[in-house]
Amino acid sequence: MKFNLTSAFRPKLFELLLNGSYNKKTFFSDLIAGVIVGIIALPLAIAFGIASGVTPQQGLITAIVAGVLTSLLGGSRYLIGGPTGAFIVIVFGIVSDFGFSGLLIATILAGVMLVLMGVFKLGNIIKFIPYPIVVGFTSGIALVIFSTQIKDFFGLTIENLPSDFIPRWGAYFSAFSTISLHESLLGLFSLMIIVFWPVVTKKIPGSLLAIIFGTLASLLLTRFYGIEFATIGSKFPELAGGIPLPTPSAPKIDFEAIRLLFQPAITIAILCAIESLLAAMVADGVTGKKHDSNTELIGQGITNIITPIFGGIPATGALARTMANINNGGKTPVAGIIHGVVLLLIFLFLMPYAVYIPLSTLAAILMIVAYNMSEWRTFIYLLKGHKADISVLLITFFLTVVIDLTIAIEVGVVLAVILFVKRVSETSSIKVIEEKSIAGSEQEELPFEVDMISIPKGVEVYEIDGPFFFGLASKLDEVDMTNHKTIKVRVIRMRKVPFIDSTGLNNLRALWKRSRKEKIEVILSGVNDNVYQTLLQSGFVHEIGREFIFPHIQMAIAKAGELVAKSQSHESHKSRFHN
Repeated sequence: MKFNLTSAFRPKLFELLLNGSYNKKTFFSDLIAGVIVGIIALPLAIAFGIASGVTPQQGLITAIVAGVLTSLLGGSRYLIGGPTGAFIVIVFGIVSDFGFSGLLIATILAGVMLVLMGVFKLGNIIKFIPYPIVVGFTSGIALVIFSTQIKDFFGLTIENLPSDFIPRWGAYFSAFSTISLHESLLGLFSLMIIVFWPVVTKKIPGSLLAIIFGTLASLLLTRFYGIEFATIGSKFPELAGGIPLPTPSAPKIDFEAIRLLFQPAITIAILCAIESLLAAMVADGVTGKKHDSNTELIGQGITNIITPIFGGIPATGALARTMANINNGGKTPVAGIIHGVVLLLIFLFLMPYAVYIPLSTLAAILMIVAYNMSEWRTFIYLLKGHKADISVLLITFFLTVVIDLTIAIEVGVVLAVILFVKRVSETSSIKVIEEKSIAGSEQEELPFEVDMISIPKGVEVYEIDGPFFFGLASKLDEVDMTNHKTIKVRVIRMRKVPFIDSTGLNNLRALWKRSRKEKIEVILSGVNDNVYQTLLQSGFVHEIGREFIFPHIQMAIAKAGELVAKSQSHESHKSRFHN
């Protein structure tokens, strides 16, 4: 496959700055949006870090590094990068199975895969993954995230919480008697702030206010009434001594590590590609602008290669923060860079105070994140659709929840391919033209505009309608060819064949060979340039002969008539000779 790196990688930021349209007014719009989005991203980054099985500062580091790099190198004007809820499940699983160093290696491998996707211009293909699959695993992830927050929200006492969905809920029910009333009330208080604050204003995020008021409430209750709350500091006591800036350090990557982590890396790469491109597409729909999907994939790839070196976790485009950027006046990727700078300042000067944030408040934030991710209305709507779509939706959903997100994505991609092949095959066909005459045009014209051409006796015309690929090729063997004793020439009309793959080519070659054994000539008609090049490269043009391949049916039928006449003349001559 040919590729051109310069054509595949054109960061939107440099494109906008080089054209000279950036000015002071645009900068102030970006500044306001960047500050607001940075504040919105703060509680989410901390919550995602803890829920993913790593530390809150690693979630924040990811938001800083990935936020800057996504805007610096990405293909969208508006996309905000960072840790997202979709990665919680997969990150937690990788950390549990391979440790934090394994997560860093898997993220770097995923970054390399994303770069290759962009270099080979696969950005548009990623967007063709069926919607039921996307909704299925997004809803599944939302349910899993919700289930992981029950312990902290209600203050349950559980020593070792199972990582699997069903055993986890079994542990919850077994420990229900240990529910903490004050933790539950604080969680409910935080939840109410997040839910009802947008009624007052949407400028200040409810999640930030929930952290401020939830932290103040826990501190006051602890000081004056002696009521203790589980906080970030109690879960990560090492943070009490301060948080140093991360030192860049690349993990050791060897062949064994690549072999073990290759599958999780594929999951991270696919999830990152899907989420970032979907967020960019939504942003395009709202703003009327257009993103560069291949540049976005390369940018996300470089981001996920560099972020782990600073101790970060997988990152991608975040839809909610992207929409907040647009709604608050963000105009260019500069807003995303400013959002990263704001988070860096918070990390340097305010992060020591994060140890006082209650875990029940963070659980409330993540429950809202899970609710917003769930797309339950879309889920119910899809359940009213086609049976195949319903099956794909439910299979992907249950695999995500009960088995594993990695398996769900792999099965989902396979189902997407199967559905595509099935539906293309259903709309494609190979048939024998029964009429004694045939439309003379290779174009899709109205009947009264088409000249009709008579099909000579002894000529059989086959029409292939649709891509001649592995999903359709076997149908060629099912076509009735029992009347070969009276047929001298077979014309394969291919005007509606946009491409042919190796399986289709093999079946076409097999038909040609079988026909030659039956002393029947084969002529190809309506072969477009793309199909002809495939036939030429495979050597089939040389086998069948250039003189038997025509761009139009008129020429093919004329040639077929000549061959029939020649065959009849030869048979007549043989008959006279024997008599």
